[in-house]
Amino acid sequence: MSALCVMCGHRCQVDRQKGSLGRCKAERLVGFYSAVLHFGEEPPLSGSRGSGAVFFTRCNLKCVFCQNWQISQNFKESYDIEPSTLTEVFLKLAESGAHNVNLVSPTPYVPQIALALAEAKAKGLNLPIIYNSGGYDSLEALAMMEGLVDIYLPDAKIGLAPEDNLDEPDSRSMRLFG
Repeated sequence: MSALCVMCGHRCQVDRQKGSLGRCKAERLVGFYSAVLHFGEEPPLSGSRGSGAVFFTRCNLKCVFCQNWQISQNFKESYDIEPSTLTEVFLKLAESGAHNVNLVSPTPYVPQIALALAEAKAKGLNLPIIYNSGGYDSLEALAMMEGLVDIYLPDAKIGLAPEDNLDEPDSRSMRLFG
């Protein structure tokens, strides 16, 4: 794992291994909320048995309109787990009949998730992996997931208006995402 965190566009460069916290407040361990068979995802992903949704905490965006705030930002109801525990979560989803492993808001934990996925695949995990992010991932984060992810599912949050100047910060993004 990289010593300094650059997993998202904020590029905080904090050393999470030494306990430093960046904008998302992610720590060395994986902020885990739950893993469930989720039937509310896009129908091709949920299928008849459900998408194996793994919900992570401490989303790097903190959108003012977040529909998953209780999951992505409410740390009191989450657990901090080791990557090896996450490996077991992936394998249990496969055993439960999930069509895939759906990583929801994974960005702050890409190094740990990459380790856990590699270990799970070595132990026989053969489900498609979905990288379901807010879309504010760094190129370094995406490179770490290369070869491990089958489907990238970034959220499209806002679009550009015809009058927007690409050389200036977008005022909507600044207001809605900070």
